[in-house]
Amino acid sequence: QVQLVESGGGLVQAGGSLRLSCAASGSIFSINRMGWYRQAPGKQRELVVTITSGGTTNYADSVRGRFTISRDNAKRTAYLQMNNLKPEDTAVYYCNVLSMGGAPYWGQGTQVTVSS
Repeated sequence: QVQLVESGGGLVQAGGSLRLSCAASGSIFSINRMGWYRQAPGKQRELVVTITSGGTTNYADSVRGRFTISRDNAKRTAYLQMNNLKPEDTAVYYCNVLSMGGAPYWGQGTQVTVSS
């Protein structure tokens, strides 16, 4: 069993900041890639950002320059610092982990709501 525990979502005004975290535990030997996807009401789930074990990042154009991902490999935890939030960032954010063996795992999701 692999568990992903997410925290840090909430309600914030436009221009504000939030920090998400995602901690992996359980039967996962090694992690390749960690990141977040998001899904707004009535829309498909979309990539926000990912980071590999070597630190290579991949940001969606819509968040580049505002969001920053980091990870602590020893703690098997990833962090997403979200600054200058906009109403269009409102969504459920899902942590995603890809093991070295290629198996994907998803967190339970955390709500981020940005009011105008």
